Amino acid sequence: MAEYRIQIKDACKNFGDVQALRNANLNIAKGEVVLVIGPSGSGKSTMLRCINKLETLSSGNIWIDDDCVTDPKSDIRKIREDVGMVFQNFNLFAHLTALKNITLALTTVKKTPKEEAEAAAKKLLARVGLSDKENVYPGQLSGGQQQRVAIARALAMNPRVMLFDEPTSALDPEMIKEVLDVMLDLAKEGMTMMVVSHEMGFAKAAADKVVFMDEGEIIETGTPLEVFNSPKEERTKTFLQHIL
Repeated sequence: MAEYRIQIKDACKNFGDVQALRNANLNIAKGEVVLVIGPSGSGKSTMLRCINKLETLSSGNIWIDDDCVTDPKSDIRKIREDVGMVFQNFNLFAHLTALKNITLALTTVKKTPKEEAEAAAKKLLARVGLSDKENVYPGQLSGGQQQRVAIARALAMNPRVMLFDEPTSALDPEMIKEVLDVMLDLAKEGMTMMVVSHEMGFAKAAADKVVFMDEGEIIETGTPLEVFNSPKEERTKTFLQHIL
């Protein structure tokens, strides 16, 4: 049995001459919540995208439990079932209701019968506080509501890991709390989560670990208290001066 839920070992990713990830190493325990911070272009989103194989590493390896994501023989569809991903811009299907956005993967990927899929989707909408929106289309929902539907859709696959790529950065300030509250609930329920965000309130309330990245490298890792109150690295200190 794997010691960690996520293991990233010597991960490198190149886009032409640009090295987006440089020898990244990170271990995340089951149920751990990890906040990834750093300046724009530091490799945060690339690291997340490599975990669910939206990008392929140039070298190095990533494991989810005992499954090597980076093995060429690995089943991409199975990986994406196990690794839920929530994007900055929701990525909902505009022509489908909230309910159908959630049931689509259940019926097409998991071959779940329609009635069973709808029952599961209704439970998930209730879980994110949107029971009254099941027949509403994304264009009729606020940004915060759309993001909560996106979280429910990712949870529908019963993932082992949830990845959040700047989930609140496209939202108006008053809508951020409703999304962070859902994420806090997930953290309390023991979901393993990697969150790229600069929401410091969430970090202090839910994160077990903070990872600071710059120029494709993991520069510093520690508890929120360690990283925010007494960072060891000068690059971390300089970055935090701009956001705290």
